[in-house]
Amino acid sequence: MNVRAKAFTEALSSVQLENVFNPYADFCELHDRPDSAARRRQNLELSLSRALELNVRTMWIARDLGYRGGRRTGLALTDEMHLGSYSALFRGLPVEKATKGPAMGERTASTVWRLLARINEPVFLWNVFPLHPHEPNEPMSNRCHTARERNTCGEFFHAMINLLQPEKIIAIGGDAHRAVTNLGVNSIQARHPSYGGQNVFIRQIEAAYGLASEEAPSLFSQRVS
Repeated sequence: MNVRAKAFTEALSSVQLENVFNPYADFCELHDRPDSAARRRQNLELSLSRALELNVRTMWIARDLGYRGGRRTGLALTDEMHLGSYSALFRGLPVEKATKGPAMGERTASTVWRLLARINEPVFLWNVFPLHPHEPNEPMSNRCHTARERNTCGEFFHAMINLLQPEKIIAIGGDAHRAVTNLGVNSIQARHPSYGGQNVFIRQIEAAYGLASEEAPSLFSQRVS
């Protein structure tokens, strides 16, 4: 495995913040296997190593890890239902499910992976804040990270950019775009697929990658001869 990927993952696993779950170090009593943190560290380390091998030039950046997705897998914008898709996109990468019980899905991840399957080229997925921030005493909740938390982990964002040297960065959602900008990095903003933004997000990604629209034509718009 790549030495730089290993060093990055080990450094990230050492971060501890209040009301923040670090999937590369912490243990969830509700859902985790005994070795869950180690599995998530391996998922990230393998992913970064493979991205460097493949010379991946595009990154999609979201805001922070969610409790139904990256908190469980250690992979940004990826829930357990799409671990197989993640593996395939990265040429058979042996990522593993880290939790016990049935696989859990996430709506945003489903939309993201529907598009990644159509693009069919490796894209590295990451978050401005690479951990899972939650409300106090509510570990299975999502909240936006604070500016202080973002600054604490800003070095990891810049380290990832420096490692991959992406040619294109797409920030998913206004919060992610503003946070990326505040960290001094340019990106293309795409609408977040949640809260009614799914169709706009899909059209924007189709345009960015030159994909034909999946939208079926309306019967009422067709000319009758």
